[in-house]
Amino acid sequence: MSIQKQLKTLTYLVITSALLFWGCESTLNTESGSGTGSMVVKLHDAPVDYDEVNISVARVEVNNTQNEDGWIVISEPNEIYNILDLVNGEMAVLADAELEVGTYEQIRLILNDANTVVINGETFELFVPSGEQTGVKLNINAEILEGIQYTLLLDFDANRSVVKKGVQDLYNLKPVIRATNEAITGNISGTILPIDTRATVYAIQESDTLSTTFADTSSGEFTLVGLESGSYTVSVEPREEGFEPAALDEVSVTVGETNEIGEIELNTFNDDADEGGE
Repeated sequence: MSIQKQLKTLTYLVITSALLFWGCESTLNTESGSGTGSMVVKLHDAPVDYDEVNISVARVEVNNTQNEDGWIVISEPNEIYNILDLVNGEMAVLADAELEVGTYEQIRLILNDANTVVINGETFELFVPSGEQTGVKLNINAEILEGIQYTLLLDFDANRSVVKKGVQDLYNLKPVIRATNEAITGNISGTILPIDTRATVYAIQESDTLSTTFADTSSGEFTLVGLESGSYTVSVEPREEGFEPAALDEVSVTVGETNEIGEIELNTFNDDADEGGE
């Protein structure tokens, strides 16, 4: 074989070996979950008719079974959030962290002991059983992809989370939270009239209430957030006396969009008709 042919053969072998090595390395990197993405955690509220519900979050952690250390701290806000402010699309960012590619099965919130509820102007301590030790755990199965931001919505149900203990003015905080991937959700918005009905608005699918908010007391506007694609009933319950509830069926939600359904006007009770029927 001539020297020229030998050089061509050697060059071919070197290139082929390099391509094979690159391919194997690429496969290994993919399988081991190399690279990083990010996770943003946002808190919002399903409201309750208290003055305030104040939650003190010490830190936020996630759990990746591939990580030998278990829980990974992604933020330490050490802040108090009045979750009743987090309605109609208002949200608090609890974490914004870079994470290695992989699936994170759980998230947990570690709470401080400065949790309170304010009812009719009076402040009561909220006791969190094991809150400072084990935290509030949620299953999320969040898949972090390279270069992609994963946004997790935490819907805090204040009505079911604040639990009175017996007949005394003692309260436990047993957080009921729904976790949703924002990328697979949409919203419903509209306006409740008259504004002074102080309405509560619900998004209901079959027998499940999946999002709740108060209509804004100055505009009547509302936004129901974090809803997966599908059809919902929007139910409206006035908190002021003298008004009838209302419901709008077959309200659709499309991922990544807000369905503006316009005005829903609540009727007053017809006292004349009631008197005429006596």
